[in-house]
Amino acid sequence: MKQITVLLIKFVTCVIAFTVGLDLFFDATIVDILSFSLFITIVSYVIGDVIVLRQLGKRAATAIDFLLTYLSVWVFGSILLDNYIQIGWGSIISAIIITTVEVFVHSFLNEPVTAKQKTKRERNSGLNPTLAYGTEFAEEESIQDLSRSKK
Repeated sequence: MKQITVLLIKFVTCVIAFTVGLDLFFDATIVDILSFSLFITIVSYVIGDVIVLRQLGKRAATAIDFLLTYLSVWVFGSILLDNYIQIGWGSIISAIIITTVEVFVHSFLNEPVTAKQKTKRERNSGLNPTLAYGTEFAEEESIQDLSRSKK
């Protein structure tokens, strides 16, 4: 249920961002807006949320989402739209709007639902949550002393 909510939030955000970035200031059709929105929603979810967010964290996933949105609107916009200024500004405006919302989406995805999931996530993180690490000391003070005694 959480994943469907995230996909719906992403799609609505993309529609609003592309409406502002491409249609409000420039002349894009509703088909362009919906096709960009559907493409960015699916690709951003798979690459940004499923792969990068779980492996590298929120900052990397947000940066990937910004670059993905910017570059895909730039590449596909050059095919569908005529004006290079429209493509440049439309992709920047859309990427900024989508990235702003992605910060909240990533926080929503990383939030544990129950205390059991929270302890499981802490246990699987590989870090000691109390940062209580033990220090080990050797008996030898110098390596040269050890090599002399063996001769």
